[in-house]
Amino acid sequence: MNSSIAILFAILFPMAVGLYILIRPGFASRKELLTTVTVGLCVTGVFALLVLSGTEQEITLLSLGKNMNIYFRVDQTGRIFAAIVLIVWILAGFYSFEYMKHEKEEKRYFGFYMLVFGVLLALDFAGNILTYYMFYEMMTMLSFTLVLHSRTKEAIMGGLKYLFYSLCGAYMVLLGIYFLNKYGTTLNFTAGGVLNMDLLAGNEGMLLVIAFFMIIGFGVKAGMFPMHAWLPAAHPVAPAPASAVMSGLIVKAGVLGIIRVVYYLFGADFIRATWVQTAWLVLTLVTVFMGSMLAFREKVMKKRLAYSTVSQVSYILYGLALLQPEAMTGALLHVVFHAFIKSALFLCAGVIIYRTGKTKVEELTGIGKEMPVTIWAYTFASLALIGIPPASGFISKWYLALGSLESGISVFAWLGPVVLLVSALLTAGYLLPVTIKGFLPGADYDYQSLVKKEPAPVMLVPVVILAMLSVILGVIPNPLVHYITEIVGTVL
Repeated sequence: MNSSIAILFAILFPMAVGLYILIRPGFASRKELLTTVTVGLCVTGVFALLVLSGTEQEITLLSLGKNMNIYFRVDQTGRIFAAIVLIVWILAGFYSFEYMKHEKEEKRYFGFYMLVFGVLLALDFAGNILTYYMFYEMMTMLSFTLVLHSRTKEAIMGGLKYLFYSLCGAYMVLLGIYFLNKYGTTLNFTAGGVLNMDLLAGNEGMLLVIAFFMIIGFGVKAGMFPMHAWLPAAHPVAPAPASAVMSGLIVKAGVLGIIRVVYYLFGADFIRATWVQTAWLVLTLVTVFMGSMLAFREKVMKKRLAYSTVSQVSYILYGLALLQPEAMTGALLHVVFHAFIKSALFLCAGVIIYRTGKTKVEELTGIGKEMPVTIWAYTFASLALIGIPPASGFISKWYLALGSLESGISVFAWLGPVVLLVSALLTAGYLLPVTIKGFLPGADYDYQSLVKKEPAPVMLVPVVILAMLSVILGVIPNPLVHYITEIVGTVL
């Protein structure tokens, strides 16, 4: 199959499966529904692998006029994001087969789950900002249904907050597209930027404001302060596998959007040493510290993990904001590592909820005795997120700290590593008590009534795979580091 055609199949096939599930009046059995989802996940995986294994390719789906094309182009940056979407989405999908017995309304859930799968791949393969924006909005509208799946009052309010914040951010991005169409040579993603130097003269101040608006706009999805409040509202009410993919993948749509804006549209040189870079750095460090503190104080497990996502994704944004090679390498490494780590942690939380009904950290005393494999997976993922060597989080945070120290940006050169270190200590403080109290419940724990509560393999295997990836990628980081270094070399 032609690799350009494979792009369309990878995007459209899961969306077609999702629509089929939604519009079909009913399935003869639950097995038939799950078989349909399995075929959708696996066939999409094959098409996506064909795309990822091919050379750089492009295809125009629709032409609407000058610079107004629905256009896909697979580059090295898109491949990284598509690869993590592929791995996490398929694993969380199979995990959902068992978990959704707990949530009900499986037909609706899996229909929208498959639709969002295709849309995320479209985002990763988008070749210009117009295509990216179109599918970005589509992702918001479709993933919104996953948040309010249970249709409780809390779920509806969490979903509405997610929708409101996301749309506000998207409108900031749309404003930027208008200006880029006027002052850019093209809307296609081009390493180094697309600004027309002749038109730029005298308009630098206005375009800096527009660049900042677009960073804030995409930063909403990435959970950057002050537009972060939707995450702790949406994550606790969504089904656990939906929380996992939202935290591990959907927030990364905001990160990818910022990468495209800064490095492929405006260009790093245009933003470097301006008030935009300074303001962006301040916001990211505030978010890192604030998210860690709120997670440390939070008692509800999934809400604690949501605040953790607020903090950890801003590690990535801080690395991007430094506009420095080692820092950007660390940021892209953390994109990959955080996707696996945080998805594993949310899926572990889902296992606990599914098997015990417990949602608060204080209720988890002795949980390691009841489900040791799950809590060991949680522990390894936690160590990776904290940044304990040789787990993966250590590698990305090392590059982030190194890039900060070598950036030479006055206060931020040393303040960044300090904030990252404090955040790492807080991360240990809010993640490890589950492990400690889980495996060492104390003398008061009733060992006589202990009952093993490990979940079915279809839930446990995805958790274990993601936890293993969280560690293995830290032990053998060089292939990924080399690949990412090549990307960084093209834009900086």
